[in-house]
Amino acid sequence: MWDRKELKAKGKAAFRRNYWSSVVAAFIAMAIVGGGAGAASSTTSNASAEQTAEVRQMLEGVPVEGILLILLALIGIGAMITLVVTIISGLLFNPLKVGCSRFFLTNADSPAKLGELAYGYKSNYGNMVKTLLIRDALLWLWGLLFVIPGVIKAYSYRMVPYILAENPNMGSLEAITLSRQMMDGHKWNTFILDLSFLGW
Repeated sequence: MWDRKELKAKGKAAFRRNYWSSVVAAFIAMAIVGGGAGAASSTTSNASAEQTAEVRQMLEGVPVEGILLILLALIGIGAMITLVVTIISGLLFNPLKVGCSRFFLTNADSPAKLGELAYGYKSNYGNMVKTLLIRDALLWLWGLLFVIPGVIKAYSYRMVPYILAENPNMGSLEAITLSRQMMDGHKWNTFILDLSFLGW
């Protein structure tokens, strides 16, 4: 069993050895994880009371069938936007997650170069995209069963980018299964580890 204090001490030492490269890699990793949610929430919060009133006036004379068609069209547009965002994320951002994992794995032993961030694009790119797309789809399905099962599975599949960073040719289901096995008995400790960084 790993020790949280020892793990954080090793992390700090690796960080100090390669400070600016680690800062850039961490910033990129943070931007990948947090960027999409922030953009989506800012666009939905800009609707004003005036716009709502205008929409009501426009729909006053429209029959119920017309309103249903408009709603279906809006749902279809939303689904298309979600699909496009998912494809972009799968093709661009997921391989970059593998590259970030590769950077930090390398940096644990010796100072890593920022070129490691491109590892996911250079080493079996298709397998990276496919594996992380399957992982994301599984997480989405588990998330439909409420928040807690989705969070538990997110911790189960957490090692997939690290596994691909070391074994880019490993099959998708094999990498996902290995991640689940590696995290078996470690999910709670990893959750506590994540919480311990809140003050940082």
